[in-house]
Amino acid sequence: MDTNHLRKITCPADLRRLGDEELTELAEEIREFIVDTVNATGGHLGSNLGVVELTLALHLVFDSPRDIILWDTGHQAYVHKMLTGRLDQFKTLRQPGGLSGYPSREESPHDWIENSHASTVLSYAHGLATAQQADGGDHRRVIAVVGDGSLTGGVAFEGLNNIGHSGCDVTLVLNDNGRSYAPTISRLSESLLRVRMDPRYVRTDNQVRKVLQNIPWVGDLAGRTVGAAKAAVREMVEPRTFFDELGISYFGPFDGHDLAKLERVFSRVSHLEGPCLVHVLTQKGRGYAPAENDPVKNMHDTSYAKPGSYTEAFTTALIKEAEARPELVAITAAMPDSTGLLPFAERFPERCFDVGIAEQHAVTAAAGMAMGGLRPVVAIYSTFLTRAIDQVNLDVGLHGQPVVFCLDRAGITGDDGPSHHGVLDMVLLTKIPGMTVLAPSSYQELQQMLHDALEITTGPVALRWAKTAAPSVPEQQVGFGLKGRKVREGSDVCLLSVGKMLESAEEAADLLEADGVSATVWDIRCVKPLDEDMLADAARHKAVVTIEDGWQEGGAGSSVAHHLAHSGREGPLPAIRVLGVPNQYLPQGKPDQILADCGLDAAGIAASARQALA
Repeated sequence: MDTNHLRKITCPADLRRLGDEELTELAEEIREFIVDTVNATGGHLGSNLGVVELTLALHLVFDSPRDIILWDTGHQAYVHKMLTGRLDQFKTLRQPGGLSGYPSREESPHDWIENSHASTVLSYAHGLATAQQADGGDHRRVIAVVGDGSLTGGVAFEGLNNIGHSGCDVTLVLNDNGRSYAPTISRLSESLLRVRMDPRYVRTDNQVRKVLQNIPWVGDLAGRTVGAAKAAVREMVEPRTFFDELGISYFGPFDGHDLAKLERVFSRVSHLEGPCLVHVLTQKGRGYAPAENDPVKNMHDTSYAKPGSYTEAFTTALIKEAEARPELVAITAAMPDSTGLLPFAERFPERCFDVGIAEQHAVTAAAGMAMGGLRPVVAIYSTFLTRAIDQVNLDVGLHGQPVVFCLDRAGITGDDGPSHHGVLDMVLLTKIPGMTVLAPSSYQELQQMLHDALEITTGPVALRWAKTAAPSVPEQQVGFGLKGRKVREGSDVCLLSVGKMLESAEEAADLLEADGVSATVWDIRCVKPLDEDMLADAARHKAVVTIEDGWQEGGAGSSVAHHLAHSGREGPLPAIRVLGVPNQYLPQGKPDQILADCGLDAAGIAASARQALA
């Protein structure tokens, strides 16, 4: 791969020494580098291929890090990282101790926010611009790049409203590729493009300009007169634009792959007072045929639901349940592929709803659907559901609505880093009155649990499962209802495991047996409400060890310890050890290694059991 120009870029200032032809060659080198890197390390492909010229233009015009460039979402910042001195680190992308797949304040002064979750950058921009304009502020220019679906989130519109109201100096760049993870659920970009490509507007605008230029007395008022006339034309052929109404000057749309034009546009708006928005049209996956031709997500990333995964088990079970339950509907927030809903959408297109990157809306809409007699299943990543926990609590839980939450990527997820580990769901969901929380340990358990969840009509239910492969087990190893399942009988220590941690618990029991320690193993299955028979069995042991891949404080193990301590049973309580993830932000890395570092592998569990017995 030829990286002759790219290797010479150590900071954004180096770009300004290149001519137009060299910049074009650089853009091609960047695309080749992205493809080769992501094929080796995994990561976000299509979104970064689409912003090459846009990122080059931003760094040609604005002076980062003096000017503050913010990315939403952060997964489209690979090119930004390359141009800001981190090219040599890309071989470690998403690897343990390596380069983050998102902007990172720890990596570079060019990165202000991590922002791997979407739709928040406009709020950051409003706050930073306010600080720059305050007495004592540095008066830096703030540039906020939104797009790849991030403008479908409700908090983005809250930020837009306040930016327009405040009149602060922010340059907003709308990277409009028509998609988020999947095709974007929004008509805003579509309508903006349709209006500005309307031949009536273009034709009338040109006629007005010619007439005004031929009037001798216009003189110095020509510019303002043309502007006023264009506004009048716009009023004749369209409503006032959404952005104008908010107090944000709109420019565009522009070809997001025309580097020279983008550079001119950004140069012209770089000194404007007040907020403005530059609407840029880009192609996700640009320059790489497999990404351009991927109809699902333009190779947004390189992760796909794998055969034998928990996600696949969910997909097949959901379709089966939907065939028997015409009232069942499915909801996702811009991720129909990774949550396993695409086959469902193909089978029942009128019963599948993708609301865009709008988790809060998804949850409350599900509550409304349930109130109307439907049975909504909300398929979402664990880390993204926590954005809508207030809605889960007050809109679903308080109203006792039978919404089923299916949480993929629960627990330690690995390469995407601290923002994507699903370690909060059990802590939060078990505190919601009336919530039932289930955690499958196998392919077949997930399918049974989905059926059982849909049988519950008195309140919400959550199923949470890991990104890893799902063990396949025979029918006699599948539990039922809200009961735990005893996997192994022992007398000294009781190991209570949640979900995928069952495999490590069984391995730990083997290690203990080799030392002469007899261990009982339970698959908790139902984290809330806990199985009373399971708790009674645990209480007869000398020690109890709980194992979960969520936060140690306040999760399943804490509930077990609380119930045992307040059970009213006679005799001494067993020694209890609660194993889980520490209350800290965990870095990117391989899931098995992170779990081992947390003492959640077989050796760590056995060691904790020995300590409890001692």
